Amino acid sequence: MPTRVYLDWNATTPLRPEARAAMVAAYDLVGNPSSVHAEGREARRLVEEARAALAAAVGALPRNVIFTSAGTEANALALSPGLRGPWGGPVERLLVSAVEHASVLAGGRFPSDRIGQIRVTRSGVVDLDDLKAQLEDGPPALVSIMAANNETGALQPVAEAASVVHEAGGLLHVDAIQALGKIPFDINSVGADLATFSAHKIGGPKGVGALVMTEGIGGLEPVLRGGGQELSRRAGTENVAGIAGFGAAVKAALQALPEDVKRMATLRDRLENGLRDLAGATVFADDVERLPNTVLFTAAGLKAETAVIGFDLEGIAVSSGSACSSGKVQPSHVLSAMGYAPSVAQGAVRLSLGWSTEPDDINRALEAWRTLGNTLLKG
Repeated sequence: MPTRVYLDWNATTPLRPEARAAMVAAYDLVGNPSSVHAEGREARRLVEEARAALAAAVGALPRNVIFTSAGTEANALALSPGLRGPWGGPVERLLVSAVEHASVLAGGRFPSDRIGQIRVTRSGVVDLDDLKAQLEDGPPALVSIMAANNETGALQPVAEAASVVHEAGGLLHVDAIQALGKIPFDINSVGADLATFSAHKIGGPKGVGALVMTEGIGGLEPVLRGGGQELSRRAGTENVAGIAGFGAAVKAALQALPEDVKRMATLRDRLENGLRDLAGATVFADDVERLPNTVLFTAAGLKAETAVIGFDLEGIAVSSGSACSSGKVQPSHVLSAMGYAPSVAQGAVRLSLGWSTEPDDINRALEAWRTLGNTLLKG
């Protein structure tokens, strides 16, 4: 029986060997990282080494890295009324792009009547003119714009947005969960005040995330209260093994980044060309800069749910969009925000590649699409 082909890397990635080894070693430690004895100090060392690794990878200081249970919790922690920083604040409202992840669209701890949405273009890129207009009309805002969209792969103009937001006295949060390990990301270069990350998107374990801040950000209120862990910004005993795996994955991902980006982009382009040639597929956001590994496509008459099942039966793992929305029969909110009709948004299929994707994986995906295209599409 042929080996299955995994093309759903934006949902989650395989565990890197480096992360697995770090976690196994951490599981042998008995100490609580908050304890002052030798066993506790050894556990604390692993946590702090991982904190330093992530900080170095994104241009931050270790003291400004807060580990959480996942990217969703990191986003919820970041979206906090009352945040203030060198650019302004305290923020009194939240503006989010219309194509954000569900955990950002939920608004964190902002009341619903203090949350607004920023329009995007037909290509799924934030409309900076709309952002400017909304910032001019109201008190200081926290603005949340993702670095790269999890469905289309479209890269957002976060550096340009940062200038606009700071000029208006606001703060910028960047959900960089899909960006880390796929493109270079430096919190200072893009002008973000806060950024969020998730371990399992870069070859680390599921269930570990992080919020990273620049210097001078104040007013952050913990979501979880109790003990003084994470410099009193997130209570609860740290997931030492998970955090150690996160740190190891960060190091491995950054070391391989240049080679991985080039190889994935080549395979992505081959995949897109094949999808178009075989059954006239339409690739979304292909006119803007995107992640090197992401393809979101549809074809006339295609139903995403049926296509995902069809690919699965052919031994290919793909998705219909965000993994957090899997199993829900509803149009992609990303494509809806881009102005596509529900009939189009319901037919979008996402294929995402990773560091171990091989040319033969693309060949098998295209062969599966040839079969599916002949059976699923309307004439």
